[in-house]
Amino acid sequence: MADSATPRTADRPRLAVAYSGGRDSTALLHAVAGQAKEASIEVLAFHIHHGLSTHADAWAAHSERQCAAWGVTLRTHRLSGGPAVGESIEAWAREARHAALAELCAEHGVDLLLLAHHRRDQAETLLLQALRGAGAAGLAAMPKMQWRDGICWARPWLDRPRESIEAYVAAHGLEYIEDDSNADPRFARNRLRLAVWPSLGEAFPQAEAALAQSANWAQQALALQQEMAAVDLAGRVDERGLALHELQLLSPARAANALRAWLHQATGQVAPASLVQRIQAGEGGSGSAWPCAGGLLRLYRGRLSWQPAAESPAPGPSQMVNLGLPGSYVQPGWAGTWEVAAVPSGGVSPIHLQDLTLRARQGGEQFQRARGSALRSLKKAYQEAGVPGWARSGPLLFSGAELVFVAGLGIDARMLAAPGEPQLSLRWLPVESRVPFTDP
Repeated sequence: MADSATPRTADRPRLAVAYSGGRDSTALLHAVAGQAKEASIEVLAFHIHHGLSTHADAWAAHSERQCAAWGVTLRTHRLSGGPAVGESIEAWAREARHAALAELCAEHGVDLLLLAHHRRDQAETLLLQALRGAGAAGLAAMPKMQWRDGICWARPWLDRPRESIEAYVAAHGLEYIEDDSNADPRFARNRLRLAVWPSLGEAFPQAEAALAQSANWAQQALALQQEMAAVDLAGRVDERGLALHELQLLSPARAANALRAWLHQATGQVAPASLVQRIQAGEGGSGSAWPCAGGLLRLYRGRLSWQPAAESPAPGPSQMVNLGLPGSYVQPGWAGTWEVAAVPSGGVSPIHLQDLTLRARQGGEQFQRARGSALRSLKKAYQEAGVPGWARSGPLLFSGAELVFVAGLGIDARMLAAPGEPQLSLRWLPVESRVPFTDP
């Protein structure tokens, strides 16, 4: 995901180049090293040793010699392991490389990483995504800049044709590595380059520029989709999940767009189109569940929620907790956080939040939803509030023998502060799932 962060300012600015030793990254490192020297910017080269080729050690040695000659600091990261049975070698190498580059950036205090992708790479990416039936997110191909965890992944040559880079290499007499795997037709991008692109370029000389421009239009369309999804999800999402029934008030296209956006936010992955279609069609009705992104997606009374399989809610240990001041209070044993804030009404007196007992449901507890309403067993209260059974394992808070708060239900009305009295609101937030970096 992109954000509006800017690179940090240090005593001596520092950046890094992802350097494989191939033609494109060699040209980029050479150009950056020359310009950075004049601007007193420190340049690091990050080389990822995949271990997939018998020539990998020789490539690393070449990179060391090249960087030494140019006065560039080289850092090499050797990947361990390999693709699982049935896993794409391309996909494994890409994900492992991204993770390694991010690790090197964090280790060396780098927040600007330059990548050598050019216009032909962009055009190829769009074609490959189109052949996979991708939507706007896939057709948008590669962004020129993308922020992730405080690191800017930038592609300064994304608008440059491949020929200009070849000319730069020839003009400066640069030596570079020829990766023998680039001739292996098992890989989809290689098949495109070897078997399709020559004929495509001959029949349509402007194909590279046109396809790259189409990726730019797709990026604008994607930005509009994301902005519209933010508008449509506002007020329809809370800690219990997505109010799916409210999306049905939108047009099918807008509802599908908002649903895809929420699924990506919740799971960190792009949801299959078939899943979006099944959910929109109301397949299975209330109580339905679908495996999704290593977890489980559930629909209950019109509300959609997702829970990672590894983080299924389970009662934590009984313990004492002090929530008498505004702030965030992490509860590792319960995989969640208390959010406490000062409010003018609808809260609890700070006195009643200083010596609390946090424990699991034991049976026999009664909850009052609003002042003057009847007491209900937690089972009845959960049912009336539409909280599904699998979401009823959150913590309860007691002040002495008095029930103060129930996760999923909120503050017990018997503990609400009197008007004009200082008071604090309580909110229980289960552990949130992270949103991983997505890059073609």
